[in-house]
Amino acid sequence: MTDPAQRAREMSLVRATWPGLVVGFQMEMKVLSSIKEYQPGPQIPPSIWITLGLPSRGTKLHELVHEGLPFEYLERIASLLQVPRGDISKAICVSPSTMARRAKAGRFDTKESDRLVALVAVFEEALNLFENDKAAAAKWMSSPVRGLGSKRPLDMLGTRVGTKAVFDLIGRLENGVLV
Repeated sequence: MTDPAQRAREMSLVRATWPGLVVGFQMEMKVLSSIKEYQPGPQIPPSIWITLGLPSRGTKLHELVHEGLPFEYLERIASLLQVPRGDISKAICVSPSTMARRAKAGRFDTKESDRLVALVAVFEEALNLFENDKAAAAKWMSSPVRGLGSKRPLDMLGTRVGTKAVFDLIGRLENGVLV
C-alpha cells in the first residue's frame, strides 16, 4: 500500500471551465521509473547508385555515359539485380557477339551505357515499389506483367518509350491505380 502523501503526488485535481459550466475530475499521473534508451530502427539501405559506384545524376553521369560505361558495371548490375548477364544483355539490346567485343574493349558505347543507366533507374523505382525488397523487385522485373501487355519489365527497356511505360506502370501501382 502506498502512503497518502505519495498517492497525493501521483494524483492531481484538474478543473476545466467553460462558459456557464465548471467540471472537476481527477487524473492519475504516473511517474516513469526509467526512461528507455533510444534504439534506432533499421537503417535505410544506401542508394543503388552508391552501391554500384555510379553518380545518380549530373555532369559526371553524363560524361560516364557519353564516354561509355566500363564493362565491369555489367557484372555489378547483374549481381545487384540478381539477374543473369544474358538477360541484361537482351534488355539493353546487345547481341552475344557484340557483348564479347565490349568485354574485349572493356567499355560499352553511349547508347548501351544509356540503356544500362535506365535499367538501374527502373530497378531503383521497383525497389521503392517493393519497399527495398531486392528479391521481390528482381522477380517483378523478370516476370510478365499484365500492365505491360504481359511483357517483362526487363524486355521493355530497349527503347525510351518502353522504359517510360515501365516507369508509368510503377507510378500507377504506387498510387493504387488498377492496371
